[in-house]
Amino acid sequence: MTGLTERIQAIDGFVWQPFAMPLVLLLVGGALSVMTGGVQIRRFPLAVRMVLRSIRGKSSGDGTITQFQALSTALASTVGNGNIGGVATAILIGGPGAIFWMWVCAAVGMATKYAEAVLGVHHRVRRETGELASGPMYYITGGIPHALTGKTLAMMFALFGACGALLGTGNMAQSNTIARTFVEAARTVGGLEVPMWVPGLLITASVGLVLLGGIQRIAAVAERIVPAMLVLYLVSAIAYLLLNIDQVPDALTLILSHAFSPSAAVGGFAGASMAQAIAAGVSRGVLSNEAGLGTAPIAHGIAKVSHPVDQGLIGIFEVFTDTIVVCSLTAFVILTSGLWTDPTFQNASGDLTAAALSTTIPGASLIVAVCSFLFGFSTLIGWCYYGEKCVEFLFGSGIITVYRMAFTALIMVGSMVSVPLVWALGTLLNGFMAFPNLVGMLFLARAVKRLTNQYFTAKAETA
Repeated sequence: MTGLTERIQAIDGFVWQPFAMPLVLLLVGGALSVMTGGVQIRRFPLAVRMVLRSIRGKSSGDGTITQFQALSTALASTVGNGNIGGVATAILIGGPGAIFWMWVCAAVGMATKYAEAVLGVHHRVRRETGELASGPMYYITGGIPHALTGKTLAMMFALFGACGALLGTGNMAQSNTIARTFVEAARTVGGLEVPMWVPGLLITASVGLVLLGGIQRIAAVAERIVPAMLVLYLVSAIAYLLLNIDQVPDALTLILSHAFSPSAAVGGFAGASMAQAIAAGVSRGVLSNEAGLGTAPIAHGIAKVSHPVDQGLIGIFEVFTDTIVVCSLTAFVILTSGLWTDPTFQNASGDLTAAALSTTIPGASLIVAVCSFLFGFSTLIGWCYYGEKCVEFLFGSGIITVYRMAFTALIMVGSMVSVPLVWALGTLLNGFMAFPNLVGMLFLARAVKRLTNQYFTAKAETA
């Protein structure tokens, strides 16, 4: 197993070196930012108003689920254990500077997610089952004039998307972090040594029951669980930081000072180069907010909206919430605790976050275990839907039940796999999935610009 882990880590390191996927993600996000006139900044207040409007149930137009259900399903997939365990592994691999590059990834990622949601709605199709379907496989084939190029890129995305959902950050990485935080909580709060398979079995059974109901049940569950889990985690993290407010400036200094220089070895931390900081920050940023990955438009694309830009604005808010808010809070909790240099946690993920909160808030590991369960549960149900839409594109609707069974079985496997293996495999598959989506979006950038200008011109005329 050690040899397999090292080989996967080597390939993952090559894919996520600064001049490979991180550069592509930043260039595509930057290009979309320019072509949309900085929509993620100029139109952010409108994005917030659109979210509030969707919460009040004011969705209009054709679609399968409401705007808020689409946002909740997308957030259910993005606000997962990448926010708890992924941030921890980013710091342990790339040092504090990785968080700066995570922020950069989010800044351009908001424009990328906006474009993905716009294209998802614009090119959605109705399958033979009567259900709407959306995602990169449809906007690539529907939007790229050269049929062979579009078909090739779409099939690449669907294949890697299906594999990523089964083996990557949307499945095994989630159950792995849930199991580890559960075991940490049992040890620190109850003094019990619980085997990893116990929480693994619990999350496997819970997810399996929800998946039987398809997208309608997934969206309904996400709509209820996402706001609750966000409030619980945010309140806990903010309370911790308020109690340690004097250490927050030092943590910010660490992030900024190590963003462009190596992180020296200290305590159990082995040190990290600037390249490692960029790779860890961008790869974990994409893992968390999924901007450029191509998954979120599968949910956003079937929302009830009257114009694609309506859902694009919702996508901007999604990335902001996930990375700028939730991931940043996790990072500050870990850095202010000082435990990121403790040799005990050098192969940790969510258990580092749990231990960090527990340094100030008694019993916080139990709170993190609950949040990890809710975050992971919501991500698992969202990613299973993404994966089944990918296999549906490749093989038709008849294979969906088999896919759900395989997905559910691998949740259990993931709970017992080593941390380095599961995270390296997850980020590697993310890179393979993102590449055809990003290439397709470059072809379709002008369409995003046209739809954006059309929407805001009409809005100005009616103002």
